[in-house]
Amino acid sequence: QVQFVESGGGLVQPGGSLRLSCAASGSFSMYAMGWYRQAPGKQRELVAGITTGRRPNYSDAVKGRFTISRDNAKKTVDLQMNNLKPEDTAVYYCNRADEHFNPVDSWGQGTQDTVSS
Repeated sequence: QVQFVESGGGLVQPGGSLRLSCAASGSFSMYAMGWYRQAPGKQRELVAGITTGRRPNYSDAVKGRFTISRDNAKKTVDLQMNNLKPEDTAVYYCNRADEHFNPVDSWGQGTQDTVSS
């Protein structure tokens, strides 16, 4: 069973930065990977995805501010988040994804990011 361990969340002021990291077990390099988030009272949504060929895909809400990267040897996928806004406050999760960046596995515990002054 694949497991995901997300880390790097925290409290940051608007305009600040955070770097999230996700460590995965099981098969990794054959899958696209995605970072998703769920804000209070909202559905979980795709934030950023990266293909097996390292081509990134971003939601309009984070384009230009977030950068996704992957390390197949370490089985990790990172999300660098810059110029954070209060609306970025959410629990962030990673997952393996299909070609449309739909998640394919059970969720990990996620990491809480709070953007507030």
